[in-house]
Amino acid sequence: MEKRRGFEVAKGWEDKGINIPVRKTKHSAGYDVEAAEDTIIPPFKSGSKPTLVHTGLKAYCQDDEWFLLANRSGGPAKKNLVLANGIGIVDADYYGNPDNDGEFMYAFYNIGSEPVEIKKGERIGQVVFQKFLIVDNDITTDETRKGGFGSTGK
Repeated sequence: MEKRRGFEVAKGWEDKGINIPVRKTKHSAGYDVEAAEDTIIPPFKSGSKPTLVHTGLKAYCQDDEWFLLANRSGGPAKKNLVLANGIGIVDADYYGNPDNDGEFMYAFYNIGSEPVEIKKGERIGQVVFQKFLIVDNDITTDETRKGGFGSTGK
């Protein structure tokens, strides 16, 4: 079978009980993603960096596709968690990168006043696969990704 898009356990997480994401209903657009380990997310303070929550997963897709990392609909209301970047956009060439094998993570800020505990196996977000379009006279480089999180253009 040809691999078109899907999930795999990232290197270093093989024996950690990582579950491959699934859609909960036949009409769900997103695949529910779980936390790979327990994580505490402290309340936001000015100048603080977001807390990265590991998934232990990598995802592959076609060259003209990308995937969206979205918060769960109840994240802000129930847990006071917001994605630091609003949404996460992950390009096809992130898969298998040399820094972290393409493991994608969720970057959260806690907008509440108390620390939030995320437990291993708790659903933290969704992944939605998408096609992308390019403009007329598109100009890009033949540059190859050389790293993981935040590495584009470095």
